[in-house]
Amino acid sequence: MRTVELLCCPALEEAVRAAWGRLAGAGLPSLARHGHPTNRPHLTLAAVDDFPPGAADRLAGLFDDALPLPVRLDRATVLDGSAPLVWPVRPTAALTGLHRAVWAALDGADGRRPWHAPGHWIPHLSLALRFRDHDRRLARAVVDGDRPAGRFVAARSYDGDTRTVHPLGGGFPTE
Repeated sequence: MRTVELLCCPALEEAVRAAWGRLAGAGLPSLARHGHPTNRPHLTLAAVDDFPPGAADRLAGLFDDALPLPVRLDRATVLDGSAPLVWPVRPTAALTGLHRAVWAALDGADGRRPWHAPGHWIPHLSLALRFRDHDRRLARAVVDGDRPAGRFVAARSYDGDTRTVHPLGGGFPTE
């Protein structure tokens, strides 16, 4: 599997990592406990089995033109009742336009995940996976004191086979 992800500016990344830490400190599930070196706050735009020919270059061009992109987060919530705890990203015309362009750049790719399709995609930054719905109130008390804002400044792809990341454009920060 290959993903297409947007990365946060340092201030927004720090705000998300601080929320991860507060969740872990409260004894709640948190991505702070995910120790893989590629683990960092990101917004997933798409996931496919593999990139079709030329897709990486098309994506790099899109991101070089579109980034940085302002972002504001909404109130933390649990998706699908008991799945991930997330900070929803307020969808702007620029973000949804970029998402549609990414989806088009991946035309012909096998295994495009339908939950990332335009009209179905819920833009968000993940705070915890496999979160329990009954812990939502405590989680909101822990993370919702602020609703961070910032910018998406770079794009990358995560390769699930090799567990590595590859820059796709923008000002790609060091891992």
